[in-house]
Amino acid sequence: MARKERVPEEDAAIDMTPMLDIVFIMLIFFIVTTVFVKEAGIQVNKPGASQAFLPKNANIFIAVTEDGVIWMDKREMKVEAIQANLEKLLAEQPSDVVIIQADEKAEHGIVVKVMDQIKAAGIDQISVAARGAS
Repeated sequence: MARKERVPEEDAAIDMTPMLDIVFIMLIFFIVTTVFVKEAGIQVNKPGASQAFLPKNANIFIAVTEDGVIWMDKREMKVEAIQANLEKLLAEQPSDVVIIQADEKAEHGIVVKVMDQIKAAGIDQISVAARGAS
């Protein structure tokens, strides 16, 4: 009696390469299209306002503290350095709005100097942050 020799069957497998390609393409897409917000780096006591709102395309924030210290991109800086730093940030990620987060006890003159530096960097839309009515 002759014995039948068994042929080893191949294991059924799903090819994962196309799915991994799609996942990596989606990952690259989301990284490229993500908007990174450049926060000021410090919390200030903003004045209250009943009509306060946040512009949708705002991604650069500059904070002015009660004692006149200016923060941008999580760094403390002088008024004269705002224009150069803002131009560098705008080269990385263009924006048409800058939000100033000024403490309610901050000097008006410093806020105006900050606004002047923002205008010199080529931004025409400046918003001043306020606390919404609660």
